[in-house]
Amino acid sequence: MTDQDADQALLALGQALQRHGYRHITVTPATHARVNARADNDWASDLVGVFGWSRPFREGAIPADVFALMQRAGIAVACAGGWRSALRVSTLNEHLYFHSAWPTDAADAVFFGPDTYRYVAAVSGHFCADRPTIRRAVDIGCGAGPGAVELALRFPDAQVVGVDINSAALRLTRLNASLNGARVHAQRSDLLNDVEGNFDLIIANPPYMLDGAVRAYRHGGGPLGAGLSLDIISAALRRLSPGGTLLLYTGSAIINGEDLFLQAATQILQDKCAWRYREIDPDVFGEELEADGAYRGADRIAAVLLSASMPG
Repeated sequence: MTDQDADQALLALGQALQRHGYRHITVTPATHARVNARADNDWASDLVGVFGWSRPFREGAIPADVFALMQRAGIAVACAGGWRSALRVSTLNEHLYFHSAWPTDAADAVFFGPDTYRYVAAVSGHFCADRPTIRRAVDIGCGAGPGAVELALRFPDAQVVGVDINSAALRLTRLNASLNGARVHAQRSDLLNDVEGNFDLIIANPPYMLDGAVRAYRHGGGPLGAGLSLDIISAALRRLSPGGTLLLYTGSAIINGEDLFLQAATQILQDKCAWRYREIDPDVFGEELEADGAYRGADRIAAVLLSASMPG
């Protein structure tokens, strides 16, 4: 089977799930583990158990047409006594998105979770107050593509680009765009180094943690995971059109009441553009504070939104 055949089968699988009325909201990995640990959740008994909770299943647990498409797409993985799906499917704004199965341990895993919902909501909220003309937009580190896809659906006449360094992410961005009827061009790029031209809008939800396994979807590098987010600010300032806007959803470690990411971002933004900054959620990834590691001195990790607009 060719990659194209597998992608066509995945698209058909997504369409089959739509017909079956599939819906699942993805929770944090910790909550996912707690729910799956319950005694009656050892095996999936329906589509949500298979594609939402990543539970093993026996062939008769799901409709035959769905299982056949899983096999054609190459995501039905044999396990002791049954099968597992290599991909999950989540619902956002009533649209379906394929992404990596739980647990997301692989270096090239494509993550989707509560941060995804907050990110898309924050970007959407921006347009409730400000109604710009968007001709060209880019989602840096697009992952499974929800930011780019939801943006393309909101601005159907705009050219929307999704960039990532993870080929698995780019494949799923293309698939999810097709599944949801959105026009998104997905291409490999390290930040904006491999894509040409300027943009009216740049959005990003980069990894912002320090991850010991250095998984691409989670490891932000730099000071307490802020390295990639700071690099995105610098790249955006060079590539925004006059009047263009950067919307950066990221995280910041708060230490002794001090927002270290905000301090570093201020140094980059000062005197270059107008900008606003606010906390979306004051306490995310609280489990990281338990570890005897990089965050042992942090009060909390906050999810934040930076909006920066160029003169013009």
